[in-house]
Amino acid sequence: MYWLVLVVSGVLEAVWATALDRSEGFTKLGPSIIFVAGMIASMAGLAYALRELPVGTAYAVWVGIGAVVTVAWAMLTGAESISPVKILFLLMIIGGVVGLKSVH
Repeated sequence: MYWLVLVVSGVLEAVWATALDRSEGFTKLGPSIIFVAGMIASMAGLAYALRELPVGTAYAVWVGIGAVVTVAWAMLTGAESISPVKILFLLMIIGGVVGLKSVH
């Protein structure tokens, strides 16, 4: 259960990061509200997961999921270019996250 909450929290990190960009310095209300709600939910989930999981591994997994989903979403929506090198590095992050979880 703790791992599931951590994964969802990592995805929510991507939500608030994307909303932060779309808020244009908190000048747009909708994305600003999504940012705050996403950040609170993401941090609450991370805090819950830390009840059982080691902080180093949990934080690395949380950040890794957030980073990969944020970049993947930006590439899918055209906000960032897609390149084989970017995809390779995203796969390396995923490999690192899976590796950290597997040795827990």
